[in-house]
Amino acid sequence: MKTFKYTVLIGLICLTITSVANAQTGKKQKIKTATTGAEDRLYWANLLYKMASPVILNLANSTLKQQMPVEVPPGQKTDFFKKVTYLEAVGRTMAGVAPWLALPDDETKEGQLRKKLRTALLKGIANAVDPANPDYLNFRTESQPIVDAAYMAQAFLRAPKALWEPLDAVTKARIAEEFKTLRTRTGAYNNWLLFAGINEAFLMSIGEQADPARLEIAKKKILEWYQGDGWYSDGPSLSIDYYNSYVIHPMLVDFFKVLSDKKRIQPEMYNTAVKRMVRYSEFSERIIAPDGSYPAMGRSVTYRTAAFQALAQVALMEKLPSEISPAQVRSGLTAVMHRMYDQCDNFDKAGWLVLGFCGAQPGIADGYTSTGSLYMATLGFLPLGLPADNVFWTDPAADWTAKKAWSGQPFKKDYHVEY
Repeated sequence: MKTFKYTVLIGLICLTITSVANAQTGKKQKIKTATTGAEDRLYWANLLYKMASPVILNLANSTLKQQMPVEVPPGQKTDFFKKVTYLEAVGRTMAGVAPWLALPDDETKEGQLRKKLRTALLKGIANAVDPANPDYLNFRTESQPIVDAAYMAQAFLRAPKALWEPLDAVTKARIAEEFKTLRTRTGAYNNWLLFAGINEAFLMSIGEQADPARLEIAKKKILEWYQGDGWYSDGPSLSIDYYNSYVIHPMLVDFFKVLSDKKRIQPEMYNTAVKRMVRYSEFSERIIAPDGSYPAMGRSVTYRTAAFQALAQVALMEKLPSEISPAQVRSGLTAVMHRMYDQCDNFDKAGWLVLGFCGAQPGIADGYTSTGSLYMATLGFLPLGLPADNVFWTDPAADWTAKKAWSGQPFKKDYHVEY
């Protein structure tokens, strides 16, 4: 445990130094003035629509496989990726937009975008599991579909009334059958256990028989890998990267919520998982530099704003620590989005995300990454699921921790926690 703490301490010192450096991209840096919460919300909504609409609208039109490019890292061939990348794009996008699409309809510009996406997505989900449709997605071969079915499951769990209940009986039965076929394969001995677990939890939530072994293994091993102070190792070995946010905290909390609701675990186990995610979210908020940049560290940095999924989910759940105001999280995340998406050319001419972190940087993509993988970025937008009259959006702009610290303002000291 001491080794872990020292490693994290050194890592966080490096993060602070790296974050404060003003990343240079060859473009003139724009200084953003404070905006209102309503302006921030419209910016978020338009950006999420820009990101998600090529996936969702093409799926609804049965043209996803026809229109979506399959960009892969240098030296990789596209043959394998074409078997899995489309489900990656759909599952990951669904998980990111689900809370937003769960909001009721209204006549605002945002409401119209939301309704358009939700209507299209419901049609697209039916296409995705229809064997006769050109966009029938592959759940049945390769291991990768275990991962992206899990993000689809997470979307259904996050927005059951918007995305699950309106589906027709045939589509629901087809989805359940596709999920059951995932049991023929296994994946890596790390965060992948959660993917198998939440797939079974989703099946249980819709009245299907879950595989108890997959539920139990996911539950026990992830808890065994808890290192303390809000950090899990990703498997037996520690990795300093963003997988606690990409996967582990948000998916464990959603997984445990189902198990708790179904009386498969004690409520305290779920509550502890939430507290650990809240603690981890404090680190996430602190790594947002004054200019909105954050460290490009560890595996899968091409997932971009998914690095803040845990913080975003804590905000969505209205569980932020008392010392961190919703407005400072909104302001910090808005700064990240402006820095990432206004100053980096992350989309191609047709509006698809490109391999990279800040712009087109295919050489930094991991060997398992393709175009569909990139739609993890939508997971940073979860607070759009809070209504426009929530304090997250109505309170005046506020400085986040790093901005306070580097401008001489008082800020909260940070100490280890024991849970």
